[in-house]
Amino acid sequence: MLVSWNWLSDYLNLDLDRETVENRLAMSGLNHEETHAAGDDFCIDLEVTSNRPDCLGHIGVAREIGVLFDRPLCFPNPQPAAAGPAVETLAKVTLQTDLCPRYTARVIQGVKVGPSPEWLVKRLETIYRTKSAKWKPVNNIVDITNYVLMESGQPLHAFDLQHLAGSEIIVRTAAAGEKLEAIDHQVYELDPGMCVIADARQPVALAGVMGGAATEVQAGTTNLLIESADFDSLSIRSTARKLKLHSDSSYRFERGVDPAGIDWASRRCCELILEIAGGELAAGVIDVGAPAAERKPVVLRLAQVERILGIRIPADEIRRILAALGNQEVSADEKQLVVNPPTWRRDLDREIDLIEEVARVHGYEQIPENASVPMAASHRSDHDRVLAKVRQVLNAAGFDEAMTISMISEDWSQAFSPWTDRPPIQASTPMIKGADRMRRSIVPSLLEARRINQAAGNDTVELFETAKIYLPQGAGLPREPWTLALSSGRSYHQVKGVIEALLNCLNPDLQLTASDTDQPLLDGAASAELSLAGQRFGFLGEVAAAGLKKFGLRSAATIAELDLSLLVAQSQLTPQHRAVSAYPAISHDLNFVVAESLRWSDLADTIRNSGGPLLESVDYREVYRDPKTDGADTKRILLSVRLRSPDRTLTSDDAEQARSSIIAACQQQHAAALVG
Repeated sequence: MLVSWNWLSDYLNLDLDRETVENRLAMSGLNHEETHAAGDDFCIDLEVTSNRPDCLGHIGVAREIGVLFDRPLCFPNPQPAAAGPAVETLAKVTLQTDLCPRYTARVIQGVKVGPSPEWLVKRLETIYRTKSAKWKPVNNIVDITNYVLMESGQPLHAFDLQHLAGSEIIVRTAAAGEKLEAIDHQVYELDPGMCVIADARQPVALAGVMGGAATEVQAGTTNLLIESADFDSLSIRSTARKLKLHSDSSYRFERGVDPAGIDWASRRCCELILEIAGGELAAGVIDVGAPAAERKPVVLRLAQVERILGIRIPADEIRRILAALGNQEVSADEKQLVVNPPTWRRDLDREIDLIEEVARVHGYEQIPENASVPMAASHRSDHDRVLAKVRQVLNAAGFDEAMTISMISEDWSQAFSPWTDRPPIQASTPMIKGADRMRRSIVPSLLEARRINQAAGNDTVELFETAKIYLPQGAGLPREPWTLALSSGRSYHQVKGVIEALLNCLNPDLQLTASDTDQPLLDGAASAELSLAGQRFGFLGEVAAAGLKKFGLRSAATIAELDLSLLVAQSQLTPQHRAVSAYPAISHDLNFVVAESLRWSDLADTIRNSGGPLLESVDYREVYRDPKTDGADTKRILLSVRLRSPDRTLTSDDAEQARSSIIAACQQQHAAALVG
């Protein structure tokens, strides 16, 4: 942010040493880059962080100086005199997109476009001549809009009303194939979804970025429509990057503007135009869109200031600092303050934000190096605790944790996307060549890591990764679930055993169920969709031969991808005690001939439901196929059941009764035939 020293003096008394001000600003967060002499003025270059867009105007910087040096401020209160007809009879504004939360328009008729007065040129020259030695003032109207932008940080635009078809403003998204000649006289092809300002016929400006040549103010312009609005930050950033068209306006809209400053800047601009260029202001203002949301009060506990900073600051001083920063005090007592942050400080929404403000204004140099800061016990979230157990179990099972980038190629994205059928989000600027899709699964990244390791001679490659994936939801931001993905050289059943061991560690009562899934990357005979507590938990399977070839893998691989949020919700993180029976168990091996289509999980559920209270566990052993003996489309499943009583020794009759109940249920529900 380039600031004119003389310009700042319009708002507060600057009988201060300039270097002292620069150093104090730097110590409070506005880093001083350099200062250039500009005639009888100085141009000060300040680095403004992205969370402080309020300092992207001279008024914002003046506020900072006023707070730091306890100086009163004097800002203009523009009240332009309206004498013309109602503005609604001269122009119309329609919003057709959510990318513009608010749009205001005022109309001035009968202006005289000409050169800007000397004082205005000198103000702008201090700023813009530092940027470019070729800078020249445009005309009094354009220079006024630039002046108000640099004064308040609110971008404005002046349209030649006579060249707006239908005297109408339509804020909408660009249609396919539309083009715009901007005021830099370059023609830009617009992508669908870009926010544009259009009249009744065509786009006339790139919203928040640059105006169009067709409606720019020229020497013959007499009637103006003054735009002051707010636009979606992400949309402006995307448009500016896509078109490589960055401006002072886009820079500010990308960081957010003060909702209360929109109308102020419009009134200020109109007041200066009437003063310098004459004309007649239409009565009223067209103000469309949703009103700004009310700020929630923030509570500051006074004891927290001393606990976090290590020094005691009097309560009256804390109240003075917060009030000087624009916070409105709602209530106060000896223990806490409740304030409403100002509209221009959107970065103040937590208690710690207020404490930081108190610290930087009071002065970081006031905090001794040896100040003791008491430590407070922290609490890990359930998510972090589950992640710790996940890492512990998988490391113990021989897996190493991987970290891969979130962007992949379109080919990889299409190879495996079990969570959604929506197309992936595409980045306009790839992180690396070809990787321009936000991944909908971690699996392709792990398979590539597997290929690289195999190429380097690492035969044992057991990897896991926990990260977010990005699932589009149509309009708006994507859903970003945390997932756990595994890549292994082991078999389907071995990896499934690792997952079951993980579940047993987090909640021994959880039962993993598997059902058929159709994933082209996976072998249909060795893959499944996994469920937990009746909800989709993830996917598991051996990579099919075509998948191995696609990812350049030399040997068999098995992958799994699990929903961590479901795992967190179902975990039992408080250790539970369960008494172990002191009485002996009785085990039975059962060998059933069943249909080829029957899944182990279905058979296991039947056994658990029919085994009664004596059934302690059921364990899978193996599958065997003998079509000559058992018939086509059949298989044998060998399993073991363990029976035990918590309070007595089982008799042979007890065990036989439970065994018979299990066999009968399997025969009835699955037509299972017991062998042997």
